[in-house]
Amino acid sequence: MGHLDHAAFGLLTPALSYLMAVVGAALGLRCTVRALSATGRSRRNWLITAASAIGTGIWTMHFVAMLGFAVRGTDIRYNVPLTIGSLVVAMLVVGGGVFCVGHGRDRVGPLLIGGLSTGIGVASMHYLGMAALRLHGTVHYDPLLVALSVAIAVVAATAALWAALNIKSPVAVAVASLVMGAAVSSMHYTGMLAVSVEVAPATGHLAGATAMQFIFPLTVGLGSYLFVTSAFVALSPTAGERDAYTRAGAGSGFEPEEPAPAPPAGNATAV
Repeated sequence: MGHLDHAAFGLLTPALSYLMAVVGAALGLRCTVRALSATGRSRRNWLITAASAIGTGIWTMHFVAMLGFAVRGTDIRYNVPLTIGSLVVAMLVVGGGVFCVGHGRDRVGPLLIGGLSTGIGVASMHYLGMAALRLHGTVHYDPLLVALSVAIAVVAATAALWAALNIKSPVAVAVASLVMGAAVSSMHYTGMLAVSVEVAPATGHLAGATAMQFIFPLTVGLGSYLFVTSAFVALSPTAGERDAYTRAGAGSGFEPEEPAPAPPAGNATAV
């Protein structure tokens, strides 16, 4: 069996991957809070932004952590279509869960269905991303640890959707985001503990892209999207702030004065 290193660059990749998960969770929660106070097209747009933020944050967390993954005795490459597919899966399944909660008539049923489907989808994203690995050898998984990682993903997804429904204040959102980031990171590293690699002698060129050729530029781009979108959401007024602004404008005394009524024709005074 080959020796696996999950932190080839020290604490840099675990810390940065956790940060990506936290930012994605915080942005997704804030967008979901905005969506629940909106209606129609505005609600749909906020939910789409929330899904893309959480899905992007989870995917970026996974592959930033994978930048620090190394196996002694073999190089590592990534299958590009499978890697892109894992990103699409992350966004779609998170979107399904967010929309289920955002448009559900009650809370409990949509929360449980959304949490289960989103958690399984997040786990599918993780293992689809692992299926994109190309190396000289065979990858094996411990079934018990795989099952544990899926359970963590379901619990984390359900907790995230519950937080989106019940947590409103910025401080509470920040705390929930830190917890959610830890849960997502725990799911990832539990899944990685399930991995073992039986290295085989190198027999030819490995197909696919290296992490620095493909994964690194993509994670930088998606991470930039998260931070730019976070700034946009932070600066955009909430529905309550817009209502307060409208009321303040209405009571500011700048309404046009009504014209004074004209005097009756019979009371005209001769000069």
